[in-house]
Amino acid sequence: MNNRGPAVVALGGGHGLSATLRAARLYAGDITAVVSVADDGGSSGRLRSAFGIPAPGDLRRCLVALAEDSLWTGLLEHRFAAGELEGHAFGNLLIAALADYTGDFGVALHETGTLLRLRGQVFPATREPVVLKAEVEGSFVEGQVAVSNAGRISGVSVVPPDARTPQGALDAIAAADQIVVGPGSLFTSILAVVAVPAIREAIAAAKARTVYVCNLRPQIPETAGFDVAAHLRALAAHGLAVDVALCHRGALPMGEVDVPCSEEELAAPDLTEHDPVLLSGALSNLL
Repeated sequence: MNNRGPAVVALGGGHGLSATLRAARLYAGDITAVVSVADDGGSSGRLRSAFGIPAPGDLRRCLVALAEDSLWTGLLEHRFAAGELEGHAFGNLLIAALADYTGDFGVALHETGTLLRLRGQVFPATREPVVLKAEVEGSFVEGQVAVSNAGRISGVSVVPPDARTPQGALDAIAAADQIVVGPGSLFTSILAVVAVPAIREAIAAAKARTVYVCNLRPQIPETAGFDVAAHLRALAAHGLAVDVALCHRGALPMGEVDVPCSEEELAAPDLTEHDPVLLSGALSNLL
């Protein structure tokens, strides 16, 4: 790491947070990822159910994003295509095995990071598994997979509400020079982290500027019809006041926004994902 660079904390989950971490590697001196662990589908869901651990999948992606390229980074992303292990990513199995062997999920992540020669640190949003709960048109839906398909969501929370956040994550937020939220699934990745009370309170108390990196397109049905302003209203409704929004020019309608928005070229040519180099330049300019 370039120790003379800023301390950056990135929050969220999925592929979007991985893009932010790859961008941060190009300008940050210290990087911390705080990652949603509410996933209950696929390989993560199966291991979470079997071993009672936080969902490892998004954590694995972040570990790989901050790792030096090697055989190990490819191996962690390898997914079995047959047999009893079909659908499992090797990295998920490795994290689960280390947690089972050591009896400590935090140690499992640390040891995986050591193996990968990590350029930064990765923390789960909570030390234990949580269930994502959403209010949808007056009723409640539980479980990340169910929430992602529920339609018009008015708010999300985590169960249990007092789930513990690793102290290292809270310390990193307090010491950050920049806090980056997103991109990623608004309710099931980003707000699944913000809904953890200790994290929300730590961001509110932090001195760093908070940047929201907006998605390139709606996620159907989770954010069908959302413009940039609707994304920002959802963040504010969950207690997250951002200082500036960073948007790819022309990707989503702007709407009536009430925070500063910077429109720049941020995406890969096919508009499927954020380009780490372009995103890095835009984020570093906001410091």
